[in-house]
Amino acid sequence: MSATGTAAKSRTFRRLLANTLVANVTTSFLSFALAFWVYLETKSVLAASIVSGVSMLIGAISGTIVGAVVDTHRKKTAMALSSAITGVAFAIAGAVYVVAGERTSNWHGPWFWAFTGLILVGSIAGQLRSIALSTTVTLLVPADRRDKANGLVGTVNGVAHLVTSILSGLSVGLLGMGGTVAIAVVFTAVVLVDLLASIHIDEPRPEGHHQAGFDLRATWQTLRGVPGLLPLVLFSSFNNLVMGVFMALMDPYGLNLFSVESWGVVLGITSIGFIAGGALVARFGLGRQPLRVLLVANVAIAIIGMGTAVREWQSLLVLGMFGFMLVIPIAEAAEQTILQRLVPFQQQGRVFGVAQSIETASTPIAAFIIGPAAQFLLIPYMESAPGRSSFGWLLGDGQARGMALAFVVASLLMLIVVLLAFLSTAYQRLNLRYAAEPVPA
Repeated sequence: MSATGTAAKSRTFRRLLANTLVANVTTSFLSFALAFWVYLETKSVLAASIVSGVSMLIGAISGTIVGAVVDTHRKKTAMALSSAITGVAFAIAGAVYVVAGERTSNWHGPWFWAFTGLILVGSIAGQLRSIALSTTVTLLVPADRRDKANGLVGTVNGVAHLVTSILSGLSVGLLGMGGTVAIAVVFTAVVLVDLLASIHIDEPRPEGHHQAGFDLRATWQTLRGVPGLLPLVLFSSFNNLVMGVFMALMDPYGLNLFSVESWGVVLGITSIGFIAGGALVARFGLGRQPLRVLLVANVAIAIIGMGTAVREWQSLLVLGMFGFMLVIPIAEAAEQTILQRLVPFQQQGRVFGVAQSIETASTPIAAFIIGPAAQFLLIPYMESAPGRSSFGWLLGDGQARGMALAFVVASLLMLIVVLLAFLSTAYQRLNLRYAAEPVPA
């Protein structure tokens, strides 16, 4: 390819990143606000974990469908569809909030679930854009620079997380959910207009654009055909099972230590770690063994998870959250780089979608289990004399020690599995296959 063509594709990729940044800020802004609002309105860890689990469940179910849409449509079309679904869902949610009023705060009633469900659908529609963006890395970026491009994607996600974490808490505290939804609807419309009017991707119509089928058999054969690739997906699934504990309980845990406005600021500040992790990958790449980088990153996540919860200190939680944010984009970039090297471009949407469905299917399971377990077992146990006597030496005192116990157990289990993965045959096979795969021109 000529230098001019490469430069043009690079400019297009940067424009897509900028557009995606605003899109991610918008969807994350409202989904974060929803998580804060649910816990503050209901004061129930169970309600918060159910909403979190439903969000993850929708994401897991839709991954395969989303991947097929990406493969059978031009990438810009897929991204535009993502923003359109998000905008419509958010607008209807705003109408429900206006009509139902205070009835949306009763989590035992239908208006609460109609309102939260619409916001979750609009937020999950962002998956379509995320998978499409991952395939544009293959489409627009030279093969030897894709790890660094994935680092840029992580940086964009980090910036979105930083901005939305701060703004979501402030918006819920100062404007309420009605004003927050209105802001999200306006910016979703801006993103869609910008994408349609000012971004052009030079991409031929996919060969299977007229087909509605998902071709799961071919996708499954692709996963099975690369030695170690399916175990990689299953390994990520197990890690997501453990991370589901953190996703379900982290907001209730943080809101026990901070006000909603302060917790939003904490999430924003710690998101600097997300930006830094993505920037490190964008600057230095991942080396010749991204799989090794992935496993080392998961070891770090497990150690951080155990250390964060051993005392109910604000400073320790902030430090631990920063560590999470620093390591997660490195792990995500490593997995994306492996898939982009080993999976043909024409099947990447489906493979990314199926992998995402498999990997995230375990997360809502953890959320649905850990919410009731924390509410009815762990929290009362750690507030009792036997609980304090058994684990007080490790976890100290405080109101959230039951959630802390869940964090420590989940992290320890994750650490054991990751260390075993280093010794597995699948790890050796995938490393060899990645090294033997020729770098595409």
